[in-house]
Amino acid sequence: MYSYTSPRLAALLAALLLAGATGAAVAAVKGKKPAGLERYGVAVYSDLCLQKDSGEIGGQRVTLHRFAEADSVIYEFTAGALSWPIVANDVNLDAATGAFDFTIAGADSEERTIVGKFSKDGQTLTLEGDYCGGNVRMPMKLSRVRDFGRPLKNCTPCPPMPQAPAETVPAEESAPAPAA
Repeated sequence: MYSYTSPRLAALLAALLLAGATGAAVAAVKGKKPAGLERYGVAVYSDLCLQKDSGEIGGQRVTLHRFAEADSVIYEFTAGALSWPIVANDVNLDAATGAFDFTIAGADSEERTIVGKFSKDGQTLTLEGDYCGGNVRMPMKLSRVRDFGRPLKNCTPCPPMPQAPAETVPAEESAPAPAA
């Protein structure tokens, strides 16, 4: 009946096989997420948490909007309650190094620059600054938010402050002066 040695049939099977392989390769590449920070879109980074004893929210949130023309940032922090969103000025992001900074004007109209760095995979934003009452030099790590419906975690308490050594008073100052 049919001959399996037909050149036309062999060419048709080869074309179908090539089309199937090409389609599978394109589907595999499409499903892969790019590593690092995407050039366009919105990314939210947050370390918001719930204070176990008071029930108040603690932490901060940075929303990065990446457009073709420029990047923009909306910054929120807590001081007992979550602040109104603040639109940042002068947003600078170096995609090659992950360096990031922006300027905000607080309620008292005093400008403040916030500096940070993105991890290579774009999943973490580490902000420089004093954390835990301003006495402990501790960077703030904000994770990229993917699940916006998840409940807040409990806040991690600040580590205990090391006690400063008590100043010793020299012996000559502490001794009473001889009577003349």
